[in-house]
Amino acid sequence: MGLRESAKFLMNSPYIRDLAILVISYGMCINIVEVSWKSKLKLAFPDPNAYSAFMGNFSSATGAVTLGMMLLGRTIFQKFGWRNAALVTPTMIGVTGLAFFALNIFAPTFAPIAASLGTTPLMLAVLVGAAQNILSKSSKYSLFDPCKEMAYIPLDQDSKTKGKAAVDVIGNPLGKSGGSLIQQFLIFSVGSLAAATPYLAVILGGLIFWWFKAANSLAGQFEEAMNVE
Repeated sequence: MGLRESAKFLMNSPYIRDLAILVISYGMCINIVEVSWKSKLKLAFPDPNAYSAFMGNFSSATGAVTLGMMLLGRTIFQKFGWRNAALVTPTMIGVTGLAFFALNIFAPTFAPIAASLGTTPLMLAVLVGAAQNILSKSSKYSLFDPCKEMAYIPLDQDSKTKGKAAVDVIGNPLGKSGGSLIQQFLIFSVGSLAAATPYLAVILGGLIFWWFKAANSLAGQFEEAMNVE
């Protein structure tokens, strides 16, 4: 389907629209936090060797946590159901993402805490941002993607085909580019990424709320459709 047909299908299908909101929210949230985190990472590790060493450890930690989450994912689905599994990813991104922005916005307030831990607010923000990236990526592969694919199960073949096409045509690109467009607009408006940080935190909070609302709505429709089957 083309862009116009995909948009029309989303408008007429609350089920697929909620699913698209999940995909859009994930892409935008990840982009909004990751760009800010990488800018702080470069400040914390100006030496290329130290930066490379940190990223190597980051990649190893991402792999290990993702493996653990993949093993845990099946248990979460079995014990807590689709709804709770679908809410894990936005919860992780919301908590760690907002904590990251708080450490940047209120850095002087967190200075005594950082000092007691033997570090600086900047390094603390980098570590929290790293945790956010690790948890968001691991929960995507272990819970978010399986939830998305399971959501198509109760649909008839026509709705399933058109729904996947609509999400691919609109949801994925908008999720990936939407966060970048927001940041570019804010940087142009306020002058720098650092100055835009408070606004990005508010936008992240709004996206998480939107994500939660869509996930709960979709969960109700999914459970009802599965019961009918």
